[in-house]
Amino acid sequence: MVIPGAYHRCVLILLPPSEGKRPPAAGPPLDLSVLLGAELLSSRRRRVIEALTEVSAGPQAAQVLGLGPRSAAEAGLNLVLDRAPCAPAHDLFAGVLYDAARLTALAAEPATREALERSLVIFSGLWGVLRPTDPVPDHRLSMGVSLPGTGRLSSFWRRPVAGVLDDRARRSGLVVDCRSGAYSPAWRPPADAGVELVAVRVVSDRPDGTRAVVSHAAKHSRGLLTGRLIEVLGGGGLRQGASAEDVATVAQEVPGLRGVELDVPDRRGRRVLTLVV
Repeated sequence: MVIPGAYHRCVLILLPPSEGKRPPAAGPPLDLSVLLGAELLSSRRRRVIEALTEVSAGPQAAQVLGLGPRSAAEAGLNLVLDRAPCAPAHDLFAGVLYDAARLTALAAEPATREALERSLVIFSGLWGVLRPTDPVPDHRLSMGVSLPGTGRLSSFWRRPVAGVLDDRARRSGLVVDCRSGAYSPAWRPPADAGVELVAVRVVSDRPDGTRAVVSHAAKHSRGLLTGRLIEVLGGGGLRQGASAEDVATVAQEVPGLRGVELDVPDRRGRRVLTLVV
């Protein structure tokens, strides 16, 4: 017998946040108690908020936060986190990956919304990890930043995030990692957990036969793969015991790809799924 919703637990999909955002015009204020892993992460989130507020109010805000001249004024968003309107992360985060994944549209359908909430985790320098449906305010903070009192955020979040995700990864058995470089060090499944880790990379074929790693197209392709995986999960097409090969099969349905390649496991058990554009 298949338990309703059980197929959503067969894979855990990891995403980075987006620098681009759609600021909500209205919404509830921030409530840390409703965010993913609130019992373990709320105190850490408060520490980051306090440190971020202090930095954002100072003259070196843009430099510390890595904001360019055009976005330096956006540090002011971090001064009103406790009273700014919140929106679900899938609405707040914009950009190539999120537009391609169509998370807001998927959240509007009951079956795929359940898959989103069970199977998709967004990493964040400010919040650690989020569900796509978690309500958060507009903000500016990347995982690669070091704040006073926290140090580099990827290190600051590693242990508490493990407390939230390690058991989920064990129950899933399969993790699809679509994060970018700055977010990958914040967590990876424990080596003894029996979890199959699939890292997604995107390359393009050059005329001379060599390959180049791409950035803009990588976000687009990872977004398309994420959206398709959620659709398949919502329809019951992936169930407990799904493997990296099953993910590669889903990837073959992503439009615009010239090829899909799945490497053999490396010495740490990680497999690389290469999408060729």
